Amino acid sequence: MTLHHPRPDPSDLPTLASAPDTPTPLLDGLTPQQFMRRHWQKKPLLIRQAMPDFAPLLERPELFALAQSAQVESRLIVRQGEDWSLAQGPFERRQLPPLKQPAWTLLVQGVDLHHDAVHQLLQRFRFVPDARLDDLMISWASEGGGVGPHFDSYDVFLLQASGRRRWRIGRQKDLSLQPDKPLKILQHFEPEQEWVLEPGDMLYLPPQWAHDGVALDGGCMTYSVGFRVPQRGGLAAELVQRLADECADERLYRDRNQTATATPAAMPEALVDFAREGIKRLLRDKVGLRLALGEVLSEPKPLVCFSAPQQPWQPGAVALDKCTRMLYDAEHVYVNGEAWCASGKDARLLHELADRRALSAAQVRRASAPVQEQLAEWQQAGWLHLQPVAAGTD
Repeated sequence: MTLHHPRPDPSDLPTLASAPDTPTPLLDGLTPQQFMRRHWQKKPLLIRQAMPDFAPLLERPELFALAQSAQVESRLIVRQGEDWSLAQGPFERRQLPPLKQPAWTLLVQGVDLHHDAVHQLLQRFRFVPDARLDDLMISWASEGGGVGPHFDSYDVFLLQASGRRRWRIGRQKDLSLQPDKPLKILQHFEPEQEWVLEPGDMLYLPPQWAHDGVALDGGCMTYSVGFRVPQRGGLAAELVQRLADECADERLYRDRNQTATATPAAMPEALVDFAREGIKRLLRDKVGLRLALGEVLSEPKPLVCFSAPQQPWQPGAVALDKCTRMLYDAEHVYVNGEAWCASGKDARLLHELADRRALSAAQVRRASAPVQEQLAEWQQAGWLHLQPVAAGTD
């Protein structure tokens, strides 16, 4: 399907992350471009008052309520001396320890998918491609709470939302883990730097930098912005499977020159070559490979459910649902694991929707019939929503 539309006016659209060449307090006065060049996947950055006067975007009872939902991933970590316990949610309130009990932590994953303000906060980190941006996790900890010294395989921004947390970090060479623990806790943690973060402070850590955060106050909340890190072998396997599902090559193996054998268990080399050629044929389909990758990277998280709209479609301002993943390349747009061909003016409009996550009413009304039809389908699927009309506007 080919879609068409003029370049949209960017007015009245949600604010994105800072422009790549604009200095921002979020990155300690660096531009996003400077941050990516100097720190991204290279070295940590402590940012005092990255978000001045920051206060939690949701209160403890609301966070605990999210942990009761089967559609939200949550974990409870309790430390007693040298012993650790880990439990998976959902959790009823009575299953959580008393608030004054020390050294326990509740982790709630993907809060941006369920809370508008948290979702908007995550948008400030979109100077990194959406294909890499994952989610925002919130941890609530009593005094002394933490998850032990560990390292992550992904980049992370750690924003202090309430209370104080002491962070110790180090370039860990010995990555051996403590045996018989439910968590991946480093056996020989060697910190090199230490800071106490207060509300509004933020710490960026590249992958595999060891770190240990301990709550110094009860009610300590930390927001963790994490990034997706596909594992090459796993990603390749998924792509090959998708390509194979779409492959029209139904050629059957033939061995008319096979001789009688005295070693029937030996695998025929001709069959190995046949399989190898099949994989080569899949990988020669560069368009199919790109399509499969776009579909994989735009897949929503496993627990995501979209709700039916409360109103019928009518051309007007729209915004993508918090759970919708939308990407694009030169020839396609990808939404929630599905791909559409797009070119010309319509492609530019859909790229604007993906980048801004919204379109104004004027943009939608000027859109071509195929674009409006597609937007209507996405609205009926719950992938995007009609926005209320502001008083005094068309």
